Amino acid sequence: MPKVSIIIPTYNVEAYLRQCMDSVTGQTLTDLEILAVNDGSTDHSLEILKEYEKKDSRIRILDGPNGGYGKAMNRGLNAATGEYIGIVEPDDFILPDMYKDLYQIAVKENLDIIKADFYRFTGDNPSNLEKTYVPLSPSGRGYRQVICPAHRLEVFKFVLNTWSGIYKRKFLEDFQIRHNETPGASYQDNGFWFQTFTQAERIMFLDKPYYMNRRDNPNSSVHNREKVYCMNEEYAFIRRFMEQHPDILKTFMGVYHYKQYHNYVFTFQRIDDSFRKEYAKRFALEFREAYDRQEIDESLFSDKDLYNLSILLEDPLKYYYWQSFNSEMQRLLQENNRLKKEVRYVEKLRKSPVYRPAKALIKTCRKLRRK
Repeated sequence: MPKVSIIIPTYNVEAYLRQCMDSVTGQTLTDLEILAVNDGSTDHSLEILKEYEKKDSRIRILDGPNGGYGKAMNRGLNAATGEYIGIVEPDDFILPDMYKDLYQIAVKENLDIIKADFYRFTGDNPSNLEKTYVPLSPSGRGYRQVICPAHRLEVFKFVLNTWSGIYKRKFLEDFQIRHNETPGASYQDNGFWFQTFTQAERIMFLDKPYYMNRRDNPNSSVHNREKVYCMNEEYAFIRRFMEQHPDILKTFMGVYHYKQYHNYVFTFQRIDDSFRKEYAKRFALEFREAYDRQEIDESLFSDKDLYNLSILLEDPLKYYYWQSFNSEMQRLLQENNRLKKEVRYVEKLRKSPVYRPAKALIKTCRKLRRK
């Protein structure tokens, strides 16, 4: 049995795939099973995977027609034979010791899940990436201790993803945890992490980054109407899961709506402006119904969240304009900070020892040009 099975769900990522595969095959933990799931790519992704498969016997390609992220992930999960399972998105890459370090701790502590901090980055040059450290715990608390989420609901305020850690395969099998397979859907990682966190008893967070998450276009908008309500559909999937497990429904209903709210806000900000008024109405409708069922735990929300939520429930159109105003203010603030940074840079140049000779040289060149 391999120590870790790594699933790489692949669809049209030829530009980044080699960097990803190099980082996976170069792991210091060598006892790996690498499952590259080709989800009907129409570029050269499959050919690249076959090149790596020829060079490394640990790689197995699962090739099939395009069925969406959830189906691709489930094909990988069903085929995995490792003691633990990791996920690497094909446009990301990982640092060499990731699986060695996570596996050692997971086995020592008998963990269902271990997650680590990560980097978000932009750029293609490995020696000159712009990267931002992302801690999973906003408060800095909760690291390097065994946690049961049912007894520590504050972990749902952590940055939750599916790829910066590993999962015990027996745990996933025992609870039959799989992704939502709705064709054409998005955000299907939400249902996966929600299932894992509501059923795991032993989780640990590590305050060390290993995973490099690409964010070359963090402000990209959703322009396709069919994609606008994908997050809502994923939370409907999560709700159905909870209703099948009454204990989970009772324990985690409050955090369900907390995460739902923040992910709906994320969706509202990401979709094209032409869809936002309509989305605000749907957003308000779902939360009015949740309030009517007395399912909202306001103690989980910040004062700012509750204020914004009150505007939404009062008048979705007012919420739309309020958020548009906030977004514009944030844009202007960022632009102001950028200009201040440029001014500081110019002032630094003016004080440098080369500034005066350079200025004199420029004046001389201009005079010569006029002659």
